[in-house]
Amino acid sequence: MFPLPMTNQPHVSIVGATGAVGREMLVCLEERNFPLSHLTLLASARSAGQNLTFRGEEITIKELTADSFAGIDIALFSAGGEISLKYGPIAAKAGCVVIDNSSAFRMDEGVPLVIPEINPDAARNHPRNIIANPNCSTIITLMGLAPLHKAFGLRGIIASTYQAVSGSGAQGIAELDAQIKALTNGNPIEKKVYPHQIAHNVIPHVDAFEDSGYTKEEQKMLHEGRKILDLPGLKVTCTCVRVPVMRSHSISLTAIFEKKPTVSEAHAALSNCPGLRLVDDPFRSLYPVPLDTTGKDDCLVGRVREDQVLSNALALWVVGDQVKKGAALNAVQIAEIL
Repeated sequence: MFPLPMTNQPHVSIVGATGAVGREMLVCLEERNFPLSHLTLLASARSAGQNLTFRGEEITIKELTADSFAGIDIALFSAGGEISLKYGPIAAKAGCVVIDNSSAFRMDEGVPLVIPEINPDAARNHPRNIIANPNCSTIITLMGLAPLHKAFGLRGIIASTYQAVSGSGAQGIAELDAQIKALTNGNPIEKKVYPHQIAHNVIPHVDAFEDSGYTKEEQKMLHEGRKILDLPGLKVTCTCVRVPVMRSHSISLTAIFEKKPTVSEAHAALSNCPGLRLVDDPFRSLYPVPLDTTGKDDCLVGRVREDQVLSNALALWVVGDQVKKGAALNAVQIAEIL
């Protein structure tokens, strides 16, 4: 484990600073008054020379190269798996701790996979100087399930995700917006990002399909959930659905436990958890919705009820901003642990 110079404020870099998550990382560093001595913004040659504002000052973006990491203590990576695989080990070898938002290192046995509210100690043991950020849907799901696991012992999950188009990047937002305008004006629909029209529609297809019939996105909740919770026997069935929502993912969950939980016991377990807020008064129409989490740090959990099919099971609904807690904020929180 590389010991950071905690007597001094660290030199931090953001790799992929001009992307949606990179820009959100910049916001999180400023909102949380992260104690850094210097900030370096890195991106492709195409973006080099542009300026972004941080704490009232303009910072010029530099081109990402193999020589970019000299003197940097913590690098927040959000530029895609190929960039992470190429430059992550280079940065780590230079003595920098890499916090990577891609899927490149998540299932690597030598790389911790961290949600700070759930397994913070894992971040302190990073023998290869690389720490992985989980998938956005995994983070939001486990924020709602981890307190229940602690209280009742989680055995299995049946999940359906309702994933916003911003999960596909800026092009997903642009396609939904363009299709809504086209429908309003009676113009033809163009499909580039998704195989079907996303406006006024839902698509049960996120990421590539595997031979099992599940998508890679659906399997992430299984494999990442086992690693984060240290539950190798955890069973998960997941269906990931793209919905015409701009930002924030929602997850419908049936969770099976070792002990039988009541709703009141579940409410007690879910109350006063860092990063999680219980919103569960359905008779007053109070329950989590995407707009209530957009741009916010906390995930929301509600619609908690006893499952009517399975024993020792609860049904619940969890919502969170996948750009913020599902990506940028989670990475910055890991950096705070360091």
